[in-house]
Amino acid sequence: MRFEPGRLVVHRNVRRGRIGWVRPARVISDDERGLLLWLADGSPVAGEVNEAGLGMRGVPFQEWLTPTYRLAQGRWNGPPLLKFLPTGAAHSVWWFRDARGRFIGWYVNLEEPGIRWDDGELAGVDIVDQDLDVWVRPDRSWEWKDEDEFVERLAFPAHYWVTDEAAVRAEGKRVIALAEAGVFPFDGTWCEFDPPPEWITPERMPDGWDRPPIR
Repeated sequence: MRFEPGRLVVHRNVRRGRIGWVRPARVISDDERGLLLWLADGSPVAGEVNEAGLGMRGVPFQEWLTPTYRLAQGRWNGPPLLKFLPTGAAHSVWWFRDARGRFIGWYVNLEEPGIRWDDGELAGVDIVDQDLDVWVRPDRSWEWKDEDEFVERLAFPAHYWVTDEAAVRAEGKRVIALAEAGVFPFDGTWCEFDPPPEWITPERMPDGWDRPPIR
């Protein structure tokens, strides 16, 4: 399944059959290397919150396990993001910019490989975010991100969606080696990308954005 350039799709994080977050994005390219997406500043987004309106990061994980949930809609407050989902890989790479639009680093999001779907009017890709991440600076120095959250959640194996800590860390180390070597996608590719001027930021979430996950 390939998506046409310019098509609006939804990039979704799914956790144990529940939608964690949804981000509509435009397809830049989709080829043998993978899927490249553009998330514009101000795009409508949705994220899971508890009864108090707090996201998962707003409470200890043990407290997050008990309340009821809903998907709250809002806006992506920037920066705009370029997201690359390599074919079959257990990670994606996001290009971050500052307020002036200058490239400031790569964010390696460790995740289960995405599963695509296409309902005709709307299509998307569902991933399972594995929480542990890697921040890579323009000089290719790096650091782990969100390791405290990762460790905290691993203590609740009956509820946590990550089942193989070693595999997640191994994938991170594999991508770190690519970054240190300065090879694709850490070779400067797409660091100065600008979307076509005719691409319009959607005003609202597309119909079908909350359709049941397929994983």
